[in-house]
Amino acid sequence: MTSALAFRGVSMEFPGVKALDDVSFGVRAGSIHALMGENGAGKSTLLKILSGAQRATAGTVELAGRPADFAGTAGALAAGIAVIYQELHLVPGMSVAENLFLGHLPQRAGFVRRDELRAAARRQLERIGESIDPDTRVGRLPLAQRQMVEIAKALTRGARIIAFDEPTSSLSDREVQRLFAIIRELRDQGRAILYVSHRMDEIFALCDTITILRDGRHVTTAALADLDRAAVIRHMVGRTLADIYNYAPRPPRGPGLEVRALAGPGLAEPVSFAAAAGEILGCFGLVGAGRSELLRLIFGATPRTAGTVAVAGKELDIASPRDAIAAGVVLCPEDRKKEGIVPVRSVLENLNLSARRRRARAGFISEGWEHRNAAERIAQLRVRTPSPAQQIRHLSGGNQQKVVLGRWLAEPVAVLLCDEPTRGIDIGAKSEIYAILQDLARGGVCVVVVSSELPEVLGISDRIAVMREGRLVAVVPRAEATEESLLRLALPVSAAVAG
Repeated sequence: MTSALAFRGVSMEFPGVKALDDVSFGVRAGSIHALMGENGAGKSTLLKILSGAQRATAGTVELAGRPADFAGTAGALAAGIAVIYQELHLVPGMSVAENLFLGHLPQRAGFVRRDELRAAARRQLERIGESIDPDTRVGRLPLAQRQMVEIAKALTRGARIIAFDEPTSSLSDREVQRLFAIIRELRDQGRAILYVSHRMDEIFALCDTITILRDGRHVTTAALADLDRAAVIRHMVGRTLADIYNYAPRPPRGPGLEVRALAGPGLAEPVSFAAAAGEILGCFGLVGAGRSELLRLIFGATPRTAGTVAVAGKELDIASPRDAIAAGVVLCPEDRKKEGIVPVRSVLENLNLSARRRRARAGFISEGWEHRNAAERIAQLRVRTPSPAQQIRHLSGGNQQKVVLGRWLAEPVAVLLCDEPTRGIDIGAKSEIYAILQDLARGGVCVVVVSSELPEVLGISDRIAVMREGRLVAVVPRAEATEESLLRLALPVSAAVAG
């Protein structure tokens, strides 16, 4: 069967870098085809070639068996190709209707026919089950609705091939399910869908076929029914699942973190637990279980109403994050971009943000020490950056997370609290983060990791604390924990009974 879209021997070279090397695979009409690979595998470059934003240095793109040579993005659009990027290409100050028909607004005698524009916009929105007012400015819409507008815009241009680039990165679970329903409808209409994501759950729930790239090369294209997660990971990174988590048992190193009857916003009842120095304590729970709230109470980011926190057997008076940091308790927050980094500052500045507090003398900062510290952390954590002067916003999510972790390594850290430390990063970068956490634990740091991913919690933890509806309901040793047992503990009682 002729593919609706095919890449034939596609290569892309930049000065000193071969981003794609002889990549070939096809995407059928009426299918949802996953494209996976680590950061740097070539996924983004392939999408840019598909969209007409870049021209391959070798090879061809075929549509329904015929070679296509796009003269820029307009040529790709005219050929029925739409690429919906993570950063949506909409004009915030214009209305939904104007965005849908930008470049081909209905006109007469040089004037836009507003009634005709609104009616046409409503028809397009109804095709995807949306009832957005066409006159609403796009900038006022929530992200999920903006994404639907982007999909509707693709349909107004007659797109038969639609590529999605990490479309769920900022959506709630309910919004994700709505998006999936739309994508399945597009598939059932006979469109070819190329779906780029690092989220394994989504890939197996949504897609029927997968192509995996590694280091710019095609590794495999296969039916997802013929693969399991371990096989996908092995193809992506060339390692087994056990190697990804880097787990090795470690003897406890004495008292670490002890939380006694801690109470405050987000908790339904006081929480008590202890984690040893040198231990990795995972913390699992569903959305709203109180996991992030618990970490913020320990760190002093949210004032507690009762309870105590002790480190190495010494009770602490933590009234603010400053107190926590001074006592060796540090937090890597869930929202990396809003709370973890200063995006318009350099990697060097972000790495030294915390240390400046202690290193400044008479108001002056030692530039020499800062450069040495940054160089040491970049090497230690293998941060991939052109230089320490690079703005951190230009780094991948995994490298940004390494910088957030690296910021604390110039501090005398006793307890590291990590809230979703691998959210939004690829499997290779995740493995490197896991290795860093294991190294810190081996060095005697008490590590507490909140994660929504059950395989991750099971893979890296010595014990797992399970939270449900603001309560700590169990702490389970690694040897006794399974995905089923942890999920049953995390589910609301009525749901668990029904299940």
